[in-house]
Amino acid sequence: MRRLMIGLAVAATFAMAAVTGTHLYAQAAKPPDSVVLKGSPMGGVKLEHAKHATKEYGAQCTDCHHASKTEKPMKAAQQKCSDCHTKVAAAPMKTKYQNAFHDATAKAGTCISCHTKAGAAGKKTPKVCNDCHKKENG
Repeated sequence: MRRLMIGLAVAATFAMAAVTGTHLYAQAAKPPDSVVLKGSPMGGVKLEHAKHATKEYGAQCTDCHHASKTEKPMKAAQQKCSDCHTKVAAAPMKTKYQNAFHDATAKAGTCISCHTKAGAAGKKTPKVCNDCHKKENG
């Protein structure tokens, strides 16, 4: 009888976890297929979420959307970079909007570092600034 009770308790725990997990997953916002990152005088950058999240590229949400900082807590699991990173870094943030993607020399940063790593693995990546920055994107 005791084994039956333990078995039922374990089964109930797994069932509750499955239902709760499904509910939380259903609440997660679906990202837009693409967004345009504006503000650069060279032109906006059209970021295609769907293309980056494919098996070929394998990007995860957390590759770009980092964990919340205690100084500036997030309001959602993934937010727009510009919600925290502004054109000029405003306290408590230390990184301005442009540097969230790449440094002034375009040698390091979220986008550049990932593209460099992908290029080293033989994947097709942008090679020059205007491969990403387009005037028509704003």
